[in-house]
Amino acid sequence: MHVFIIAPVLFPLLMGLLTLASWRRKKTQEIVNLSGAFIQMLISFGILYLVLTKGIQVIQIGGWEAPFGISFVGDTLSSIMIVLSGIINFSVALYSISYMLKRKMGEDMLKGQFQFAYYPLLNIMFMGINGAFLTGDLFNMYVWFEVMLISSFVLLSLGGSKLQIEGTFKYVTINLVSSAFFLIGVGLLYSMTGTLNMAHLADVIPTIENQKMLTVVSLMFLICFGMKAAIFPLFFWLPASYHTPPISIAAVFAGMLTKVGIYSLLRVFTLMFIGNVAFTHTIILWIAGFTMVVGSLGAISQSDIRRILSFCLISQIGYMIFGLAVFTPLAIAGSVFYIMHHIIVKTNLFLVSGIIHKIKGSYNIKKLGGILNAYPFLSVLFLIPALSVAGIPPLSGFWSKLFVIKAALEQHYYLISIIALAVGLLTLFYMMKIWNEAFWKDDPEPNKKSDKMPWQNLFSRDFIFMIIPVVLLSGITVVIGIFPEPFFNIAERSAHELMNPEIYIKAVLGSTMN
Repeated sequence: MHVFIIAPVLFPLLMGLLTLASWRRKKTQEIVNLSGAFIQMLISFGILYLVLTKGIQVIQIGGWEAPFGISFVGDTLSSIMIVLSGIINFSVALYSISYMLKRKMGEDMLKGQFQFAYYPLLNIMFMGINGAFLTGDLFNMYVWFEVMLISSFVLLSLGGSKLQIEGTFKYVTINLVSSAFFLIGVGLLYSMTGTLNMAHLADVIPTIENQKMLTVVSLMFLICFGMKAAIFPLFFWLPASYHTPPISIAAVFAGMLTKVGIYSLLRVFTLMFIGNVAFTHTIILWIAGFTMVVGSLGAISQSDIRRILSFCLISQIGYMIFGLAVFTPLAIAGSVFYIMHHIIVKTNLFLVSGIIHKIKGSYNIKKLGGILNAYPFLSVLFLIPALSVAGIPPLSGFWSKLFVIKAALEQHYYLISIIALAVGLLTLFYMMKIWNEAFWKDDPEPNKKSDKMPWQNLFSRDFIFMIIPVVLLSGITVVIGIFPEPFFNIAERSAHELMNPEIYIKAVLGSTMN
């Protein structure tokens, strides 16, 4: 059963090749991609079940034992991330079927040959994402990051508009700098330890004499993964690029790509760099506070829905690393729970904004209005994730904030807990700003044809595949909010493994431990 662990990497590769082989046959690509995404989602649930029932799953590629071979490791955290990746992949696969249809109202997602490259690139990107979650080796994590990033570079520019090229240039530049820090950090760490297997590193690092140099290396990884996660002050590239691609691509980026950076921070700062927690995690704590505040202030000043959601994404990343900074079992569990909630909610908000754009032809809230009267069902679908991201009970965002702030208060971090609560109120403010402008107020252009469409048209062929994933993700948000205990239990189990690195080390190295 161990070989099952690499399926989330191999299967997207297969789907990428099959959709590439179906070049110029759009309908075939859609069928292959949707079928593959559904199977991948089932595989991801199977892996989570296997890990929860059998413990951490490890496969050593080629029969070479760790730390000499290439290790793939499925622990609770990586399995959670794989499940979330599968859900988002399937949701976007469904959404894209309607979003790519030609309509008089709204724009085509992609024109000409660009549309045929969309599905192959999407699958290769998910291969890189899943590889980064499952790898047990730092250098291979770098490789999977590059697979993910190269495909994301092309996806971001797919369509070739001036705005996309500008956004892609900023995105590529910052990620090349991030990759350089990653590679330098990997080289320095290897020179100090002679290994890059993460379990072996965790076993060897406490024996290194020059712990001060190790702290410097840890900060290089903080900068590298912080750039990818868009933490303060390394976030500026995200709102400058995430509003430029077609919305289905932006939804995947917002939901998954920054979380790869957060996952990496959780992995290395709970497994390897824990020798100087008072220094490194205090820095992370300050970064978390500034990230929350700056993201919220940026969102308040925007009028484009995509840019509001992009700055909101930055703000919410602050909560995720907040739990890492507090560094207690409850705080880490709260961070993992927050990631689970946020990937679902943030992807959903971007998908809803795409439906709004397809109906109304704009993302500018000043040009929108009257959606509540014309499309009450769509209004509910927006309100669920909007209230959840603001932390309104009983939705999933309430519990995620509660767990993290409770853990901080237990450790007497009163100031940043107050900041976290205040930022929650700011989040509610700008989510309601979207609601008031786009949904509640009267339409400033009431004679547009799109406003005369009956709300039932949302369930027509043109919209049905966009509505289904939004309903699915909204349903998950409500279920997590009403029944948080089983989800928190899984997050708590992942926190137990992260706070006790010997569990991971023993699973990967076995009898080869020092």
